[in-house]
Amino acid sequence: MTNPFPGMNPYLEHPEIWPGVHHWLIVELARFLSPQLRPQYRVAVEVRLYETIGEESLLVGIPDLTIKGSQTTTQSSITNVAVLQPPSKPQTVQVPIPEIVKQGYLEVREVATGEVVTVIEILSPINKRSGEGRKQYETKRHKILGSSTHLVEIDLLRKGQPMTVYHSNIQSHYRILVSRGDRRPQADLYTFNLSDPIPPFPLPLKSGDQEPLIDLQLLLNNVYDQASYDLAIDYTQEPIPILSDTDRVWCNQLLTEKELRSP
Repeated sequence: MTNPFPGMNPYLEHPEIWPGVHHWLIVELARFLSPQLRPQYRVAVEVRLYETIGEESLLVGIPDLTIKGSQTTTQSSITNVAVLQPPSKPQTVQVPIPEIVKQGYLEVREVATGEVVTVIEILSPINKRSGEGRKQYETKRHKILGSSTHLVEIDLLRKGQPMTVYHSNIQSHYRILVSRGDRRPQADLYTFNLSDPIPPFPLPLKSGDQEPLIDLQLLLNNVYDQASYDLAIDYTQEPIPILSDTDRVWCNQLLTEKELRSP
């Protein structure tokens, strides 16, 4: 079954599903761009590591992973000394466990010089919530924006704090930033919502070079098919993160029309 949504599929944003989607999209982008850019450029897949712990964990607060504690009260024996009687059974608690999060990104490099011409980033939840992951990404982002390297930043996640841009009051579910090194501080911001197709955008390269148009919608649909996400998603349930009331009505109607949810 193909992606039932005209644009971004909100079910792919689930924290347990998104890491796979992110990986597939990075690989699909590389496969799409490499034949069009060679022999002048090559596309390199790079990996960045983050360590999260405790409340910074990406899976904290996910309903189907929540461990509920149980507590049993007992009647204390009467003595002439006031002693707090421990529970007869242990409580189930959670301890902070460090998690290593791997995040891939792409670098378009000029073959002759090895120069990184363009960086392509697909944001993950760790980039959009407070903590070390966001700090590290912002540090790298600032370094790129202070250089001549182009930046393409793709945000397909509704939840979290968007990355900073100025002079834009548009509120949208998703967005794509194309920041050319020779045009800063101006940049192109593509905004779109749940019901909209993902807009195509050009990949910035060196001046005078032909720039391929990236059809991210097509690539996302390919990923959905290749990874068989229709077999992993239960469309009778609500997506996580949850939708607004208006978007929930639209989503339910769409899935009902496609016979993926009972009316």
